[in-house]
Amino acid sequence: MTPFSSTPPAGADDFDFLVGTWNVRHRRLRRRLAGSDEWQTFGGRTSMRKTLDGLGNLDENVLELPGGRYEAVTLRLFRPAAARWSIWWIDGRRPLLEAPVHGRFEDGVGTFFGEDAFEGRPIQVRFVWSHVTPRSARWQQAFSADGGRSWETNWFMDFERSA
Repeated sequence: MTPFSSTPPAGADDFDFLVGTWNVRHRRLRRRLAGSDEWQTFGGRTSMRKTLDGLGNLDENVLELPGGRYEAVTLRLFRPAAARWSIWWIDGRRPLLEAPVHGRFEDGVGTFFGEDAFEGRPIQVRFVWSHVTPRSARWQQAFSADGGRSWETNWFMDFERSA
């Protein structure tokens, strides 16, 4: 691969804020798409690095669920021609590539959509990255079971840079 010039393609640096090591506070619904309002909180850690000459990145995650610890990986790839990111989540408890979400950052907020299944039914998934500063960021996940007419936000991750 021929590296790009000293200036990366527009959008390829969108996730540069995430490079490094982070402490993560998780808050997720105990039951999704079930009308639940009972939240579960737990900690974790994330470490992210760039790859593929900046057109990709990889983060390793440790999630400290109350019922036990598990590891996961996020793989992100940038397509310069489309100015769009694709994001895959790989859960260590069931290690396979989940369906990706696709999107980009606009005005400091990253929004990503994808198709998936939850408990055997088709859903849409939305990831939103926001509140990005040099020391913190927020990620949230929402599901829609009605074609995107309504969304249930079911997971928040608040990132704080490790010292």
